[in-house]
Amino acid sequence: MFKKTVNYCKLCYNELAHKTTWPTRSELTHSAMVVLSASLIIALMVFAMDSVFRFIMGAVYQINH
Repeated sequence: MFKKTVNYCKLCYNELAHKTTWPTRSELTHSAMVVLSASLIIALMVFAMDSVFRFIMGAVYQINH
């Protein structure tokens, strides 16, 4: 059992150290900016939809806030 675990860890290390292609700093920065931009756009869309629905519900049910 212990030998299998050690062999597995060696295989994982070999995969990560020699076979994995890691992104460059500029690729990583670009990807992070894409994710940040998409998150911001989605958050703004949800905020806008929430505001519109709140306005509609307020008009329908005559709620004053």
